[in-house]
Amino acid sequence: QVQLVESGGGLVQAGGSLRLSCAASGRTFRRYAMGWFRQARGKEREFVAAIAWNGGSISYADSVKGRFTISRDNAKNTVYLQMNSLKPEDTAVYYCARSSGSGDLGSIDYWGQGTQVTVSS
Repeated sequence: QVQLVESGGGLVQAGGSLRLSCAASGRTFRRYAMGWFRQARGKEREFVAAIAWNGGSISYADSVKGRFTISRDNAKNTVYLQMNSLKPEDTAVYYCARSSGSGDLGSIDYWGQGTQVTVSS
């Protein structure tokens, strides 16, 4: 069983930055693509960013391009989401996810518990 534990969420003013981390259990982290999703209150969960197993392929939602950066450290079993120039509309619960494959997200087989990000105007 794989566990994904997010951290780094909080309250920040518009224009500020936060860095989310997602620590994964198990020794197979490096084999899988990882991603971040978010869900605002009253809305459906949406894709934010994804990174292939070796960092060779990265993708972002249009709404965060140029502001967010996804990265991973396979030695630490951790994936990160650096969020800059935050906007109130970025307010949501952010979830870490592990793909069942290595290249792109495809289907998700594990989710974290989520971390709240609140951006005040």
